[in-house]
Amino acid sequence: MNSTARPAPELRQQAPMSFPAEAPLDCPLCPRLVAYRRDNDAAHPEWFNAPVPSFGDEGARLLIVGLAPGVQGANRTGRPFTGDFAGDLLYGTLTEFGFAKGTYGARPDDGLQLVGAMITNAVRCVPPQNKPTPAEAKNCLGFLEARIAALPKLTAILALGRIAHDAVLNAHRMKKSAAPFGHGATHELGGVRLFDSYHCSRYNTNTRRLTPEMFQSVFGDIRTYLDE
Repeated sequence: MNSTARPAPELRQQAPMSFPAEAPLDCPLCPRLVAYRRDNDAAHPEWFNAPVPSFGDEGARLLIVGLAPGVQGANRTGRPFTGDFAGDLLYGTLTEFGFAKGTYGARPDDGLQLVGAMITNAVRCVPPQNKPTPAEAKNCLGFLEARIAALPKLTAILALGRIAHDAVLNAHRMKKSAAPFGHGATHELGGVRLFDSYHCSRYNTNTRRLTPEMFQSVFGDIRTYLDE
């Protein structure tokens, strides 16, 4: 699906200065990610293989910002955190704290709905080895800024991992030294509170860097804050 050729330099030079909240499916801004998208499309044409759009409630008070789509997760299914282990923990926790309803079936047609929440990624395209470069994160920043601006009721942001945390700070024009990342940390961003958590990846949970209880504690803090 959505096979695209490597973008010509003139296309990258003509990228618009104002961004929509969602990246176009043929986004040309990052040559390495476009090439990887093309390779995945050739190998798995039935996969989504495009910038993954945000998922959730347009009236969200909570925006969850992840790193980037997983190659066999969101890049395959077309929905953030859907189809890999990270989604099992994230969507289960969202349901437990009233931010989701329905049953998560690890596929985009499972009928799951988010309630007062939305999920997006700092980088919208899948990167090789799940590691976007700083330049790629910078190229994608305009989409995150637009996504944040398009949520009129936004009150809280949850950053899953340091890259997501830094992207949120960049979107708010804040220095990293003013709001250092730390699991369980909170920061005020001018009317919006930023909550930090380690990413809910299989690696982090297998190594016990992040336990389900630690993840639930962060969501408990968010729920308390939103219910005040």
